[in-house]
Amino acid sequence: MRVPAARIVFSEGDRAQITAAATEILASGQLTLGAYTREFEDAFARAHGAPFAVAVNSGTAALEIILRSVAVAGADVVLPTNTFAATAFAVLRAGGRPVFADVSPDTLALSAATVEAALTKDTRAVVIVHIGGLIPEDIGEVEALCAERGLILVEDAAHAHGSTRAGRHAGSFGAAAAFSFYPTKVITSGEGGMILTADERIRDEALLYRDQGKAGFLGNVHIREGYAWRMSELHAITGLVHLRRLPEFLSNRARIAARYDAAIDDHAGVRRIQVPLGDVSNYYKYVVIPRPGVDRSSLRKELKERHGVGLAGEVYEAPLHQQPVFEEHAGGTLPVAEDICARHICLPVHSDMTDQEADHVLAALSAALRTLTLTG
Repeated sequence: MRVPAARIVFSEGDRAQITAAATEILASGQLTLGAYTREFEDAFARAHGAPFAVAVNSGTAALEIILRSVAVAGADVVLPTNTFAATAFAVLRAGGRPVFADVSPDTLALSAATVEAALTKDTRAVVIVHIGGLIPEDIGEVEALCAERGLILVEDAAHAHGSTRAGRHAGSFGAAAAFSFYPTKVITSGEGGMILTADERIRDEALLYRDQGKAGFLGNVHIREGYAWRMSELHAITGLVHLRRLPEFLSNRARIAARYDAAIDDHAGVRRIQVPLGDVSNYYKYVVIPRPGVDRSSLRKELKERHGVGLAGEVYEAPLHQQPVFEEHAGGTLPVAEDICARHICLPVHSDMTDQEADHVLAALSAALRTLTLTG
């Protein structure tokens, strides 16, 4: 049996709906900012309990627009070092200065303590990242710290479609949240992103920024330094059709994760990132941390070549404060993130994964760890 690192799931019915709508869109000539974009925005907002949603062409654009809307230019923005480079790029392009912070070993996310350690007199905002689809259990403490210090909390929810913490959806904790619809995400539109917010002013700013900063769609009066951040109608219908499958996808992924949980908890050589009872993770990533001394490259190779199991990409393998492009923004060491980035792996989870595939992954993991122990 072979289990790939990722599998993008569009049923025959999904493909038929998208094809029919694409034909209609092409015939209409309304290829951008049309009815399907508005329908996708409304449906995504409803699915996450948010008043407003603005569709854009990437999760990176969504985050940059939010940061521009809350005016981080010339200010410091705290973010975790174990995130995708686009999080920090968005800060830079919005005119801010990224300040990298360490994370909790239990959530892989910022905590109130790690945020406080990174604050400066010029800090304006904090970007919390829901790594792998997990909303950190202590996010309320980060909210409280930001409120106390007058800081703006922004969610990078690129991984977190459908995730909840204590009954609250991803996207409801900060001033606004950015979601991604890149092909590997739980919900995809091919390419695209979404801004969720309860702040009408941020919604209005986002509408301006995504369409070249124009005061109106049909005019050429520009009131912001915007960009071509629009989502096409073809991408919108793809995302809308996929979004309708979100409850099914969440259920399937939770079933596989529960199967993984039972086996990992009985395995002395690895530990998993725990999801608090009653919370919902979409398990965009299933993060496992092998014991110290296990070489990740060797483990990946053993699983792939001997057992046909592809590990999903790490979150992330190299912390940003150690990457050349961010050298001028790097501070000292961030030991927890450095250790987690160096050691963790992500087991494959697909929205249509079978129990047999999950059992094969678990058997392969045990066998590969035994082999590496014997040869190490």
